[in-house]
Amino acid sequence: MTDSFETRHDASEGTPNAPATRRARRAMEARRQTNRGALRSSTPAATRPTPPAAQAKQPRSRRSVARSWASTAIVGLVVPGLFATMALPSYASPEAAGTHGPSSYDIATASAQTLDASDVAVEPAMNLVRDIYGATTSEELEAARKAAEAEAAAKRAREQAREDSANDSTGGGGPYSAIAGDGSVRWPLPGRGTIGDGFMSRGGSHHGVDILIAGGTPIGSVADGVVVVSQESYGGYGVGVVVEHNIGGQTVRSTYGHMTYGSRQVSVGQHVTAGQVLGLVGSTGRSTANHLHIEITINGGLVDPLGWLRANGAY
Repeated sequence: MTDSFETRHDASEGTPNAPATRRARRAMEARRQTNRGALRSSTPAATRPTPPAAQAKQPRSRRSVARSWASTAIVGLVVPGLFATMALPSYASPEAAGTHGPSSYDIATASAQTLDASDVAVEPAMNLVRDIYGATTSEELEAARKAAEAEAAAKRAREQAREDSANDSTGGGGPYSAIAGDGSVRWPLPGRGTIGDGFMSRGGSHHGVDILIAGGTPIGSVADGVVVVSQESYGGYGVGVVVEHNIGGQTVRSTYGHMTYGSRQVSVGQHVTAGQVLGLVGSTGRSTANHLHIEITINGGLVDPLGWLRANGAY
């Protein structure tokens, strides 16, 4: 007769009909628990592994803290830098024209205020005409003032000459009366005066003779002739007159310089006679004292005025 076994779930090991395998397993588990207890009691406490929770509670070293802060700083610097590198170039320079349509730079530029002067007519500076407006600089004003004064003085001199001519016809006299004398060539002054710089003095640069005499002394033509120059400003001569003569078949020119402003009595083209007053002694032009500067040329060549006057009986 065969044994029958109960297979109930709540059957214990002491149950006579419990399977043999279950009893063996229970016995093996009991032995294993016994061995564990013995091993735990024999292992020292110092060599036992520290639980993970206990390790986490230990404080971190200074080097670990420094590395943590350095990592945080690097991340704080790198992330904004990467953002600026990727985002800012689009604002730094305008996009190439015609590649992706109008850029933000183009839109901003188009909205700015602009001035189109292409249709404005500009008169070239070279078209300005200087003589359409009056004098403005101090030099121009001074020149205009001197010109006005000279014109007024010349007018007064002409009126005085007319009066002197009237007085001379009635036996009177005046500063513009003809210088008395005879002969076709005459001394240009009513007195001898004092000879200053002579012919070809100053190293050959002085082409005439200086006759020092009081300012306002009348100056007469040395011979009959025609006036070819009569100017208030004749270069270094100042107020000057030039008369051309025909003497002995030769063309002779006599030049009279440094006259007083406004004292000229003749004009270009006027015929004059020997001794006729041309103007008054002064110190205009390149001059430092009242005197008459006289020059004589024959057929265009300079000659010594004193020698020529002496040769013609006038000195």
